[in-house]
Parts: sequence; C-alpha cells; structure tokens
Amino acid sequence: MLLIGDAAPDFSVSDHHGNIVSLGDFGNQKILLWFYPKADTPG
Repeated sequence: MLLIGDAAPDFSVSDHHGNIVSLGDFGNQKILLWFYPKADTPG
C-alpha cells in the first residue's frame, strides 16, 4: 500500500483515443487521473 507522499509505481493505461500512456511519460509533473465509465458502457 502506498502512503501519502510515496511515489506511484510506473503503470500504463489507454487514453480516450486508444493510445497507451505511461506515468513515466510525465516525468516529475503532477498529474490527475480521472476514471469514469464510457457513455456507451452497457448496464
């Protein structure tokens, strides 16, 4: 478990265009991850 102030481990996700983006791509910049379901997600 990470504690407040710990560096997040590097990981990769797909952006809204389907491109793979890694945390390491941003260097030491602060970033915000916003997760939400797609509008066409069933259910």
